[in-house]
Amino acid sequence: MFDIQEQLKKLPAEPGVYLMKDEDDKIIYVGKAISLKNRVRQYFQSSKNHSSKVKSMVKNINSFEYIITDSELEALILECNLIKKYRPKYNVLLRDDKTYPYIKVTVNEDFPRVLKVRRVLKDKAKYFGPYTNVEAVNDTLDVIRNIYPIRTCNVDIERAIKNNMRPCLNLHIKRCVGPCTGNVSKEEYNKMIEEILLFLSGKEETLIEILKEKMNKCSMEFNFEEAAIYRDKIMNLQEMMQKQKIDVSTDDINQDIIAMAYNDEEACVQSFFIRHGKIVGREHFILEGTKDSSKEAILGSFVKQFYMKAEYIPKEIIIESEIEDQVVLEEWLSNIKGQKVSIRVPQKGDKKSLISMVKKNAMEYLEKFSNLNKRKYERSEGALIELAEVLGLQEPPRRIESYDISNIQGVDSIGVMVVFTNGLKDKKEYRRYKIKTVEGPNDYDSMAEILDRRLQKGDFADLILLDGGKGQVSAVQKVFDKYGIDIPLWGMYKDDKHRTKGLICASNDIELDKTSNLYRFVASIQEEVHNYAISYHRSLRNKSLTKSSLDDIPGVGEKRKKALLSNFKSIEDIKNASVEELSKVEGLNKSVAENIYEYFRKGE
Repeated sequence: MFDIQEQLKKLPAEPGVYLMKDEDDKIIYVGKAISLKNRVRQYFQSSKNHSSKVKSMVKNINSFEYIITDSELEALILECNLIKKYRPKYNVLLRDDKTYPYIKVTVNEDFPRVLKVRRVLKDKAKYFGPYTNVEAVNDTLDVIRNIYPIRTCNVDIERAIKNNMRPCLNLHIKRCVGPCTGNVSKEEYNKMIEEILLFLSGKEETLIEILKEKMNKCSMEFNFEEAAIYRDKIMNLQEMMQKQKIDVSTDDINQDIIAMAYNDEEACVQSFFIRHGKIVGREHFILEGTKDSSKEAILGSFVKQFYMKAEYIPKEIIIESEIEDQVVLEEWLSNIKGQKVSIRVPQKGDKKSLISMVKKNAMEYLEKFSNLNKRKYERSEGALIELAEVLGLQEPPRRIESYDISNIQGVDSIGVMVVFTNGLKDKKEYRRYKIKTVEGPNDYDSMAEILDRRLQKGDFADLILLDGGKGQVSAVQKVFDKYGIDIPLWGMYKDDKHRTKGLICASNDIELDKTSNLYRFVASIQEEVHNYAISYHRSLRNKSLTKSSLDDIPGVGEKRKKALLSNFKSIEDIKNASVEELSKVEGLNKSVAENIYEYFRKGE
């Protein structure tokens, strides 16, 4: 038995992280403290100054544990990691889990490439981004490749030259200068890369001036064909500049501009990414669990969670107001970046105007998000309430499990379960079953089998819906009786046109009003479980079709199978080959060749 008052006396006056747990030993809150003794005790003292959120959390605390750290900075890092790992109920949580693309220039290679990537590695390459607009990244790469005929392959250039490798199509259509042929020097090639780096660094004007000088020089030398090439490059660059970026500063600076809008239920943080004085992207982020939290706490939580997984941290973060742990956060971010990172709150001037613009965007998005959520809630919650009334349930069913069977003429029978939690799809709870005990096309017994297996796991649903009629319901009811389980059980049946019609149980049949929220909700469940079953069955069928008779031959793995099919083109050719012919295949010795030869002659 965990005695909270006794454990409070043992808390050390040192920095660290504390984890609050409920009666199921689930972590419901993670926090950090300069003094664990003072911070944790505060929760269990007079609650008159506590917010409703903290009061609710304290009521649910059954035990706690703590981890001592050497400093507040270490505590901050550990807190971030534990929040990311456990996503506790009472912490402010960043819902977003996106990764943004970067443009990578492989200057660590003799003949660099320009690529789109989603991870920044410590590999001495140059990275530009992040870009929140993937289309803009693709457009940029297209412009670069149209102007500069650099390589896109990952061929080992030295080996290609040494082995006199045949160049790819890009050389012939003049999309690549072909370093693999040895006809272009590193110096010549890297001049193109230097110009690309200028472009990506936001120094397009400098690059255009360089190109204009080259164009004019060619014209003076009557080399009009090459001058035209430079002219086209300049036009492409100017078009790209006009289309893609907004100047916000004449300084060559990298900043993130962060502002927030929030209501009683959630918060929206908007961030504009400025690279080399230009806005290269913007993104919104929804945070949950923000009720009764201060603006400082919400923004502090965002900065911790966002930059913990960010591939790039700018030198300056402009934020609308002071945040919790600002000093230690600056220290943490500076350590990650390897140079000083500043978090600033502008009071006037251009930066203050930028914050106002970003905040306006945050407010607009939050309003849209809240209205959408409200409509979703009304649809799903309204449907759950109506479902409870129609089926005579005491409470709206918070967890609904739905089941379906799929097979083709009794072959490869499978079953699936989909779950709706609070009226919404809960895909992490979906399950798939291969039918083990039933032979032939018997949907009733197959349905009974998968429910039998499911019920042995415990943790029952509030309502079970089967894709089927009275036969399926009767088969599953026998399983319920076997275990003495009383869960509301209904079948979803269809009309002659194979569309959802109503719900049926052993003693009742309810036809649904097709104009109601309830009808749309039940139809969506039936469609989801049916599609999930079809998808699973199709994947198994495709897998079995790709299985080859070669898989059953001792000594023939995936590599040898590929080598055989590459040499002989078909199973029939392999079957008719001699041991000598088989032995000539790369990677096959005589023993394996004999195994293959004998395998195809069994029973002859």
